[in-house]
Amino acid sequence: MNIQRYLAPFSNVDGEELLLAGGAALVTFLAIYALLRLLRKRLCRHDTDGHTDRPMAQLLKETLNRTSMLAVLAVSLLVGLKMLELPPLWEERLGHLWFIVLGLQLVLYLDRAATLGARRYFRNHAENPDSPTTVANTLMVWAMKTTFWVIFLLAALSNLGINVSALVASLGIGGIAVALAVQNVLGDLFASLSIAVDKPFEVGDAIAITNASGTVEHVGLKTTRIRSDSGEQIVIGNAELLKNTVRNYKRMQTRRVQFSLRINPATPAALAAKVPDALKAIIDRQPDVRADRVHLKAVTQDALEFELVFYVLNSSYLDYMNAQQAILLGALEVFSELGVDANAPTRRLLFEQAANEVAAAAPRQQTRPH
Repeated sequence: MNIQRYLAPFSNVDGEELLLAGGAALVTFLAIYALLRLLRKRLCRHDTDGHTDRPMAQLLKETLNRTSMLAVLAVSLLVGLKMLELPPLWEERLGHLWFIVLGLQLVLYLDRAATLGARRYFRNHAENPDSPTTVANTLMVWAMKTTFWVIFLLAALSNLGINVSALVASLGIGGIAVALAVQNVLGDLFASLSIAVDKPFEVGDAIAITNASGTVEHVGLKTTRIRSDSGEQIVIGNAELLKNTVRNYKRMQTRRVQFSLRINPATPAALAAKVPDALKAIIDRQPDVRADRVHLKAVTQDALEFELVFYVLNSSYLDYMNAQQAILLGALEVFSELGVDANAPTRRLLFEQAANEVAAAAPRQQTRPH
């Protein structure tokens, strides 16, 4: 390698210009270093003052820690070289170096900020820190960081005068081909990312979909596994799962219960009027239950129908069943005390034609000779 060829542009530079360039590079390096130290110190002080935006200050401080001293040194040298009078070719090369150095440092900042920001977001919004959706979160952050680096690489190549249009077109066509080949896998993958970000459910939640219900055991990159109420494990693709309406019972705050009780339609009106208050008193006596209403809903030839509506003030299915059982048993006691018949009326069917034939046959049997 002919070193003299690369040092030729500097052969006409005198000592004063070199000292000036070296001094400018040194001052630039010390200024940037001092500025970084000052910013870190202020952010540390801001972090300990108890401000409401302390997480943002912490994020900025940790992002600044990703400053490359090699990039600072390169910027300082470039500032020093700017003080020299160089041929146009070298001016163009210095412009390329400026773009690469500053772009590289910017990507390092974005890479660090994406990692820290995503980690903080998922930590603050995850009800279960050990959830397997962490894998999906990591994959999403990796895809974001890869995008930053690819954009920087293409921009750097374009700045160097390389035509990247064909490369971008090739990447686009290849990406479309790969996406069509693995569209089902990608659909489940993006669905897992949607579950990780939106969190409609997490491991341990009791959910119900169109054809199944149970407890979520695992949320993977492609499938979600549910332990059904009857004991078997249900494995369903993430994309297929999100196409269904998901009912998350673990996040239920209260449970609304509605059912009807019927009594004999022959019950007197005065007696039937006592039933709603008696049933509402039963509901009021139950713990963690709030009565809404009790009304006579319908009067038909088959029954007098009373509708009961109440709220169980927690999401426990056992408490709901215990409350409903206590109310039903209490209703039976009230019906017995009031003398209300809760049985359906007895129906009797009379077949007149058959009865007439039997009546007509009876005299003939009496007159028959023995």
